[in-house]
Amino acid sequence: MEAANQAKVDVAEARKKGEIGSKEREGLTLQNAAKIDAETKIYATRRGGEGRMAEIKVKAEVKVYENVREAEVAEANAELAKKKAGWAMEAQVAEVEATKAVALRDAELQKEVERMNALTITEKLKAEFLSKASVEYETKVQEANWELYIKQKAAEAILYQREKEAEAQKAIAEAELYARQQVADGEFYAKKKEAEGLMALGQAQGAYLRTLLDAVGGNYAAMRDFMMIKSGMFQEIAKINAEAVRGLEPKISIWTNGGGEDGHGGHGAMKEVAEVYKMLPPLFKTVHEQTGMLPPAWMGTLSDSHSTNSALN
Repeated sequence: MEAANQAKVDVAEARKKGEIGSKEREGLTLQNAAKIDAETKIYATRRGGEGRMAEIKVKAEVKVYENVREAEVAEANAELAKKKAGWAMEAQVAEVEATKAVALRDAELQKEVERMNALTITEKLKAEFLSKASVEYETKVQEANWELYIKQKAAEAILYQREKEAEAQKAIAEAELYARQQVADGEFYAKKKEAEGLMALGQAQGAYLRTLLDAVGGNYAAMRDFMMIKSGMFQEIAKINAEAVRGLEPKISIWTNGGGEDGHGGHGAMKEVAEVYKMLPPLFKTVHEQTGMLPPAWMGTLSDSHSTNSALN
């Protein structure tokens, strides 16, 4: 019976362990599956975000490239339009010159025809037994007409020359105007860059002051004292006071700690440091008298007594 009971106990224990192990396996399986699903979702979301970021970046670069190309095309079109205008003007000038040349040649031929007609008429009149006076009169008339014609052509040539000179002056004026416009554009660009530089300098100084103020915990007095020390304002004030009292007999207080020797009668290694600290009380007092500003608490306090021990904490 004991063996049978022990067998029942062993079976029950084995069944318990089997059921517990099965539940643990199922729980671990569910946990691992949930963990894998979460990691998969995170990875998919991350890859999707990176893909969208890359797509946005590519679109921005394409847009920038398109804008640059449009600007280049517009510039090329403007340059082509300018060249076409110049070519059209040259063609018109050549056409006018050709028309004037044809007119001049026609006038010369007409003059020759009229001269030959005059000679023919004169000979005909002579042949028809006109009197000498009539022939001379006709000849004089023809000569007068000829002179008048020459004067008219000369006047037309002078007018044409003046028109060409006016056109040349107009072209020179346009070139000078274009050059002035280019100079003005260059000056405007230089002024613009100078203004941008000043703005950048102001922004940098503002960032420096904000950083310095944050470093001292927002204490404006500490920042002011730091900047005064860094810029050498205390030394400058001392120099100005020294120049102001030069040649006078001012009341001068000598700050000392009982001589330049240590307690044993010799010169200690901290003598130079002590000398520096000896100069601070009168310097702070002078600054307080001149500006009304007190030194920061971490450097020392001023008092109305003349003792050395109460000058510095």
